[in-house]
Amino acid sequence: MLDDTSPSTELKNSLQHASSSYLRSAQHQPVQWHAWGQEAFDRAQAENKPILLDIGAVWCHWCHVMDRESYEDSELATIINEHYIAVKVDRDERPDVDARYQAAVSAISGQGGWPLTAFLTPDGRPYFGGTYFPRDDRYGRPGFGRVLLTIAQVWKDRRDEALESASSVMAAIEHNESFSGRGTGQLTLALVDKIAGSVLAKFDSRNGGFGSQPKFPHPAALDLLLEIAMSRDNEDARQAFLVTLEKMAKGGVYDHLAGGFHRYSVDERWVVPHFEKMLYDNTELLRNYAHGFQSFVREDFRQTALEIVGWLDSTMTDRERGGFYASQDADIDLDDDGDYFTWTLDEARAQLDADELAVAAAWFDIGELGDMHHNPAKNVLHIKLTLEQVAKQTGKAEAEVTKLIASAKAKLLAARKLRPTPFIDRTLYTAWNAMAVTAYLEAARVLRLDAARDFALLTLRRLLAEAWDENTELAHVIAYPDGAPAERIAGTLDDYAFTIHACIDGWFASGRMEFYHAAVKLADAMIERFYDQTGGAFYDAAEPEKGTVPLGALSARRKPLQDSPTPAGNPTAASALLRLESLSGKEQYRDVAEDTLSSFAGIVEHFGLYAGSYGLALERLLLDPFEVVVVGSGSEAALLEAMAVARYAVNKTVTRIGPWRLTPGGIPDALAEMLLNVPAPENASVWAMVCRGRTCLPSITDPEELLKVLSEDRIRETRLEGGTGI
Repeated sequence: MLDDTSPSTELKNSLQHASSSYLRSAQHQPVQWHAWGQEAFDRAQAENKPILLDIGAVWCHWCHVMDRESYEDSELATIINEHYIAVKVDRDERPDVDARYQAAVSAISGQGGWPLTAFLTPDGRPYFGGTYFPRDDRYGRPGFGRVLLTIAQVWKDRRDEALESASSVMAAIEHNESFSGRGTGQLTLALVDKIAGSVLAKFDSRNGGFGSQPKFPHPAALDLLLEIAMSRDNEDARQAFLVTLEKMAKGGVYDHLAGGFHRYSVDERWVVPHFEKMLYDNTELLRNYAHGFQSFVREDFRQTALEIVGWLDSTMTDRERGGFYASQDADIDLDDDGDYFTWTLDEARAQLDADELAVAAAWFDIGELGDMHHNPAKNVLHIKLTLEQVAKQTGKAEAEVTKLIASAKAKLLAARKLRPTPFIDRTLYTAWNAMAVTAYLEAARVLRLDAARDFALLTLRRLLAEAWDENTELAHVIAYPDGAPAERIAGTLDDYAFTIHACIDGWFASGRMEFYHAAVKLADAMIERFYDQTGGAFYDAAEPEKGTVPLGALSARRKPLQDSPTPAGNPTAASALLRLESLSGKEQYRDVAEDTLSSFAGIVEHFGLYAGSYGLALERLLLDPFEVVVVGSGSEAALLEAMAVARYAVNKTVTRIGPWRLTPGGIPDALAEMLLNVPAPENASVWAMVCRGRTCLPSITDPEELLKVLSEDRIRETRLEGGTGI
C-alpha cells in the first residue's frame, strides 16, 4: 500500500526528509505536514494556531483510508493548512508520543486506536480528539471537514473553553499514567493467583481466547496460565492455555499457507482477522507455542512454532546482516481487504487438481460463500474439521488426506506469491528485535534449531553494534529501510528491558561473556535513566535534560504496567533485573525489581488479562531460580540439555558450556561462586549441575535422573511456596 514514487515535479511537504516509512508515505500529500519536533511547536506558537496531530502506522488500514479520503483531498488540505499546524507521528517510531495522546483521546472520547486524531493547543495540550473521521458525515460520525472547521472556530472564539479542556485532559493523563499502589498490597503468590483467576474468568471455553469480539492474543497471560498449570497443577489454567493455542492455530487469524499470525480477529471464533502481521505478536506467540511443546510435547504446537519461524525467516528478516522487520501490511490498496490472503472457490480450483480441491475445500472450509463482507466469495482459510472427518467426508485414507493437504498448501502458496505482496516495513526497532532474539533462542533450544540460534545471535550482535553506545544511550531504532536517513531516537524503557533479556538469553545460548557484560551495562544504564529513586518503579522515558522542556504531553511521566499490546515495561524490567541478579549476585538488581513490583501491588489485580507479565515477574521474584548447567558437548550433552529444558517454568534457566569455561571470569560471578564448588564426576566428560537459589546438588550424568530431580524439586517448591489456588 506504500508508494514513495511520484513525478519529480510534484510538490512535497517536509516529510520527504523523514526516516519513517509511514511518514514518508505522506510526503506527497497537499497537507503541509511536520514531523514531531521543536520546529512544529515553535511555528504553532509563533502563528498562534492549534496543532492537528495524526498518529498512525504503515500497517494500519484505517490510517490509509483517512489519508486517501481526507489528507489527500485538496479542499480539506486547504482548511488544515489555513487553520492548523499539522503534525504526523508514526506510533511505532514514537511509542512515547502515542501512549500519552492515546490516554488523552481516551479521556476525551472514551476510545482510542489508530488513526489517532487529536487537536492540541500550540504548546501541545490536547483539547479535542477521536480516531478515524470519515471525509463526510457517515458511520454515525461527523465528517472531517465539519470537525476541522468547528474545532478551529472553538480555538478562535471559545479559547478559554479549549484551554480549560486541555488542562483537564492533561491532569487526567498525569493521574492515569502515574498510578501506584506502593505500600498498599503484599507481594505473594496469592496475588499471582488472583491475576490468573481474573484471566480465567474471561476465558472463552468454546472458542479459546478471552472475552468476545474483537479477540486479540494475549501471550503474557497465556504464559502465566501455563506457569500456574505447571507449578500449581491447575487444570483450569492448563485447559485455557491448551484450548486457546489449539483454536488460534486452526483459525483464520493464523496464516495456514506461509505461517505466522495476523494481528487480531474481528470475531470471537478467530475466523476473520485484521490481516496485518506484526513482528511482536509473532515473536511472543512463537514463545507460547514453544513453551506448549516444551511442556506437553504436542506435535501441533511444534509445527505451528516451526511455521512461525519459517515465515519470519523467509519474509521478515535481513538474512545477511541480521535483524527482524517490523510489520507486514494487510492490504495492497484501499479497495482491497485481505485479498492477498483469501481465496474464492474458483481461485482455489484454478490451482488444484480434483483430489486436492476436494480435500483442501473440506480442510480449509473453502466454499462458494466465504467469510468476507466486501466480497462474500472470498474465503479465509481456517480449519473446522478433524483429519478423520475430512477423510470420511472425502472417502480417502487419512494418510492420503495428509499428503493432499500438503500438496494443496504448496500450490496455493506458490500461486499467492505471484500476487502483489502487501508492504513490509523493514525498519528494525530495538525492543521488537530484542523480543525476537529471545523468542528465537527459546525456540531454538526447545525445537533444536541451530540456524535460528545462529540468526538470533547475529541479530543481537548487530543490535549492540548499531543501537547501543554504552557511553551514551540505547537507540529506539537499529536501522531504517532502504537507506532512509538515520534519525537517532532515544530508547524507551522497553528498548532497554527487552535488550537486557536478549543479552541474558544470548549468554545462555552461547556462553559468550560479551552478552553478559552488555546486559550488566544496560541494566545499570536503565536504572540510572528510568528508575524513580523516590517514588519507585520505572518511567517509560528518560527524564529530559536540564534546561529542556518536553514537547506537548511528553511532560506527563508514565510508569507502564499494562500489557498492551507488548509486555509492559515495568514488569519486563523487573524480570530482567531478577534474572541478572541470579547471575551477577548484585543485590541492587533484586532490590530495584522488588521495589518496582511493590509499587503496583495494591492495584495490579484489577488489570487481570493485561497483567500477565506482572504475574510472571512476581513468580520470578518469589520462587527461587532453577539454574541447570550442562557441561560438555556432543550427543550426551544434548540429551541432558533436552531433559533439562522439558516442562516450562518461568524461574528455570538452562545453559550448556564447555568445561574450559568453568573458571573465574569464564562464567558470571554468582554462578561461578556456586558452580566452582561442585566437583565434577569422576570419569565423565559430560554432566549437569542443578542449583536452586544458592544451593547446588551433586553433579548428575544420567538424563532420567536429571528429569526426576527437576520434577521433584518443582513439586517441593510448590508445596513450600504454594499459592492459595484459583
